[in-house]
Amino acid sequence: MNYEPIDVLGLGNALVDILAHAEEDFLIAEGMRKGAMTLIEEDFAESLYGRMSSATIISGGSAANTVVGVGSFGLKGAYVGKVKDDPLGQAFIHDIRATGVGFSVEPAADGPATGRSFIIITPDGQRTMNTYLGASQLLSPIDLDEELVRSARIVYLEGYMWDRPAAKETFQKAARLAHGSDARVALTLSDPFCVDRFRVEFLDLIRAGLVDTIFANRDEIRSLYQTADLHAALEALRAEGVLGVVTRSEEGSIVVEGGATFEAPAFPIDRVVDTTGAGDLFAAGFLAGMATGAGHLKSAELGALAAAEIIQHAGARPQVRLALLAAQNGLAL
Repeated sequence: MNYEPIDVLGLGNALVDILAHAEEDFLIAEGMRKGAMTLIEEDFAESLYGRMSSATIISGGSAANTVVGVGSFGLKGAYVGKVKDDPLGQAFIHDIRATGVGFSVEPAADGPATGRSFIIITPDGQRTMNTYLGASQLLSPIDLDEELVRSARIVYLEGYMWDRPAAKETFQKAARLAHGSDARVALTLSDPFCVDRFRVEFLDLIRAGLVDTIFANRDEIRSLYQTADLHAALEALRAEGVLGVVTRSEEGSIVVEGGATFEAPAFPIDRVVDTTGAGDLFAAGFLAGMATGAGHLKSAELGALAAAEIIQHAGARPQVRLALLAAQNGLAL
C-alpha cells in the first residue's frame, strides 16, 4: 500500500488510563513511589481498581498521546500499538481514530486484556502510575507496516516499550526502516525508573546511531548519566552528537545540539490540575515544530504551550485545538 507522507509515526504501549484523585496517604498505604510508573500484574490491577475512588476512564498511552497532540496541531499522524478486541480495546481504537490519527494494527483476538494505567492524582497535580501492560505486550514486528514507516518524516519511539523482547525488535526494525528513508528517529526516555532498568541499552541505541533525537525530563537525563548535576548530564548528552530536548517543569526546557543551546520558558498557567501527559504533549509540540521546519526555539515554545494546556485539566489528550491555541499565541505553524 502506498501512503501519503506522515509527519509523525508513534510506536508505544496502547493503554487506557483510569484516573482517580487521592491524598498522599493513599500512596503511602499502597507502597507507591510518588511520580513513578510501576508495572503491575492483572490480579493486582483488579484489586487496585477496587480500592480507588471514583475514576475517569480515558484513552492514553504515552506515544499515542503525543501523536494525538501532533494531530491537534494540524499535522498528519499515525500510531502503532496493540490492544485486545475487548470493550476497552474498541474504545481505544475509536478514540484515536476520532482524532484523525491513523491506526490500523489488528486487535488481538485472545490473550491478555487491553492494557491500562491506573493513575493516582494527588492534590499537587502529580501523577503516580501503576500500569498493567496487557495486550500491549503482544506488539511484534509482524504488526509493523513497513510502507507506513517509510512514509513518515519522524518516527517517535516510547522508552516504555523496552520492557519486552518482541517490542524491542519492533522498535529497532522501525528505527532502521526510518533511517533507510532519511527520516528522523526520536526516543523518549519515558521515566527515570525505566532508565534505571535499561540505561546501558538506551546508551547503546544512541551510540549505535539508531536514534538521533532524545526527549527526557531532568530526572531521566540525570539518571541516564548517573549524575545529580543537570549541567553535567546535558554536556554528556551534547557529546553524544544527537539532538537533546530536556524539560524542567516550571523552569522550561533546554535543547542542545552540537555547540548550540536553546532555552524556552514554561508557558504560564492558572493552576496545575493533573500532570499526566505533560511530557507527552511537550513532545507533540516540539515534533510538530520539527516536522514543519520550525527552529528549535519555536519548537520548544510549541511544546511548552501544549504541556500547559494538558496540565490544566484531567487526562492526557488535548481539550482544545492546539493549532488554534498556537495561532492565538503567535506560534502558528
